[in-house]
Amino acid sequence: MTSEKIVVIGSNSFSGAHFVDSALKEQAHVIGMSRSPEPSYVFLPYKKQASGNFGFHQLDLNKDLEGIMRIVNDFQPDYVVNFAAQSMVAESWENPEHWFETNVVANVKLHNQLRKCSFLKKYVHVSTPEVYGTCHGVVKENTNYNPSTPYAVSRAAADLSLMSFFKAYNFPVVFTRSANVYGWAQQLYRIIPRTILFFLLGRKLQLHGGGHSVRSFIHIRDVVAGTLDVARNGKPGDIFHFSTSEHISIRELVELIAKRMNVSFEQHVEVVGERLGKDSAYLLDSEKARETFGWKPIVGLEEGIDETISWIKENLTEIQKLPFDYIHKP
Repeated sequence: MTSEKIVVIGSNSFSGAHFVDSALKEQAHVIGMSRSPEPSYVFLPYKKQASGNFGFHQLDLNKDLEGIMRIVNDFQPDYVVNFAAQSMVAESWENPEHWFETNVVANVKLHNQLRKCSFLKKYVHVSTPEVYGTCHGVVKENTNYNPSTPYAVSRAAADLSLMSFFKAYNFPVVFTRSANVYGWAQQLYRIIPRTILFFLLGRKLQLHGGGHSVRSFIHIRDVVAGTLDVARNGKPGDIFHFSTSEHISIRELVELIAKRMNVSFEQHVEVVGERLGKDSAYLLDSEKARETFGWKPIVGLEEGIDETISWIKENLTEIQKLPFDYIHKP
């Protein structure tokens, strides 16, 4: 049992919603914030449990900082965990200013207010391996930044700003960066649910650049467990990676899903051109989290894929009512 108080910014996001669910299961008191109203129940794992320890507020980081800080100061959380970001890579080329407005300007304004909160034990900033750009070998936490897209540049800028706050003000920030996160209740435009959905509906899946880029996919339950470890025990100023040691190309991933679903890869997939600025690989070394917290990934890729297939099949009627593609919101 715990009396922890946590504010989750970006609680409607895939990772944020699963984090809320996990924190509530440990009896924490949680306030969630997102700029949009809560989506369909199929994307909110915490809706499966009845908890009076959660409150949601529709607040936009770009527009409602005063309201956000009023709630933070009234609630006085032990931890603030920030999942909020403009997060699509390819689309960041189309309106890069939107990515900088949210990921840099709005975040820096938030951090400048949070640094004045003496009650705050830890601020967890959920960052991204995209800041490293295309890398060779396995990436450690001290790897230099080499961002190659507006999205990645915006996230790197916020990270660097936070490090300056840590050095100047002893702001208790810790960073997390995860490999490609997946699992049930993920947005339908992400590669694993999208592939499953297209295979179920008999639609052609476009495989950009032939799917040669290499990634490591980690299940959301493993990421959430690590994020809670970081909030509770991470040393301010530190960066933690969450990844598996299993590396797979996007093509191999899609082939694996086809095999698990017993469909023909060749009949359901077409190769199209690569996306601009696509990093060929970023593979993370997560030894630091293993040594610091005893963290390790538990959910295997095939198990996680099967679980996601079941989620889509069980909720297909509701899911088919929803947009399959990413819809940009400035």
